[in-house]
Amino acid sequence: MRDFTDDLRDIARRVDEAAQYLSIDDTRDRLVELEAELGRPDLWDDPERARRVNSEYAAAKDDLDTYDSLTGSLSDAEVLHELAREVDDASQEPDIAAQIAEVATLLDQLELRSLFTGEHDESPCIVHINAKDGGVDAQDFAEMLLRMYSKWGERRSFDVEVNYVSEGVEAGINSAEMTITGRYAYGLMVGERGTHRLVRISPFDNQGRRQTSFAAVQVWPVMDAPQVDLDEADVRMEVFRASGAGGQHVNKTSSAVRLIHEPTGLVASSQEERSQLQNREKAMNRLKTMLAARIEEEHQAELDAIGGKQAQVGWGSQIRSYVLQPYQMVKDLRTEVESSNVEGVLDGELDLFMEGYLRFRRSGAVEV
Repeated sequence: MRDFTDDLRDIARRVDEAAQYLSIDDTRDRLVELEAELGRPDLWDDPERARRVNSEYAAAKDDLDTYDSLTGSLSDAEVLHELAREVDDASQEPDIAAQIAEVATLLDQLELRSLFTGEHDESPCIVHINAKDGGVDAQDFAEMLLRMYSKWGERRSFDVEVNYVSEGVEAGINSAEMTITGRYAYGLMVGERGTHRLVRISPFDNQGRRQTSFAAVQVWPVMDAPQVDLDEADVRMEVFRASGAGGQHVNKTSSAVRLIHEPTGLVASSQEERSQLQNREKAMNRLKTMLAARIEEEHQAELDAIGGKQAQVGWGSQIRSYVLQPYQMVKDLRTEVESSNVEGVLDGELDLFMEGYLRFRRSGAVEV
C-alpha cells in the first residue's frame, strides 16, 4: 500500500495558506453581517448600496464555499488513506490519488487569487483602446484588440459593455471605450495597459508588404462614488449620434456624449442611453473614476499598482508583440510569456498572459 502521507501534508499546507489569503475567519464574520444587511426591509431604498451588499455577499459566500469544499475533500482523502493503510488495501490507491489530484487542481486555480494584491483588483474596469502609429493597419489592430478583450470577457462570463466606438475612415476604429464587469476584472486587466504591437502582411497594402502597427490600451478601476474635486468648467462636452460597430446608427439624434477633461486630457464617453442627459451622467461618473485613479497614481498614495512603474507599463512602452509574419508568435516583453497560438490569443485566450503578469508583479519587478 503506497504511503500518501507527504502528498496529503503538502495539500494540507496549501489549504492552510488558502485560509490566509482568503481571510477565511474574517470572511465568515463578514458573511454574518452581510446576511443581516440583506434581511433589512429597507435595503432596496438605496439601490446602489443594495447592489454593493449583494455583490460582496456573493463573493464572500463563493470564497467560503470553495474553501469548505477543499477542506471537506482533503478530510475525505485523509480518512480513506488512514483506513486503507490500516488494512493494507492497495486497491484504494487510485481513489486516493484521484482525490489528491482533484484538490491540487482546485488549489492551483484558487491560488491565482493570492496574486491580487491591489486595493481595487476586485473591481470592474474601464478600458480605452486607441490606434497609434501605423495608419489604417493600426486602426484595424485597435478593432482586433476590442474584439479580443470582448471575447476574453465572454469566456469568463463577465459583462462587457462597449461604451463608445470611433470608427476609422477606411477600416477599423480610431478609439473605443468599454466597461468590463466581473470579480477581479481590473486585477486581471491591469497588466494589459501599455502599447501593443502587431507585425503582419498588411491586408491594406497592394504590394503585400509587412507592416508594423501599434495600439495603446489604458485601464482604470471602477470606483464607488469616487471623491474628486471636478470643476465642470474644465470639462468640454461633445455630442454625436450613437452608433454601433460597423457604423449602424442606434438612434437618429445626437444623444451620445463625450466629455474631455481639459487639464488632463482624459476622455469619457457614453452612448448606451437614449437620453443625452443620462449619457452625460454616465460619462461624468466614468470621468470622475479616471480622474480619481490619476490622482492616486500621481501621489503614489492608496494604490501604487494603478500606475506601477510607468517606464515599464505606461503609454510609451511596448508590452506585447503579436507577430503573424514571418512566424506566428505572441510574446509579452515584460514577463517573457509567449504563445504560438496567435489565433487563440486574438480570440480571447489571454489568461496565460494575465497570470504571467500577476506573478511578475508579485516578484517585485513591478511596484505594488
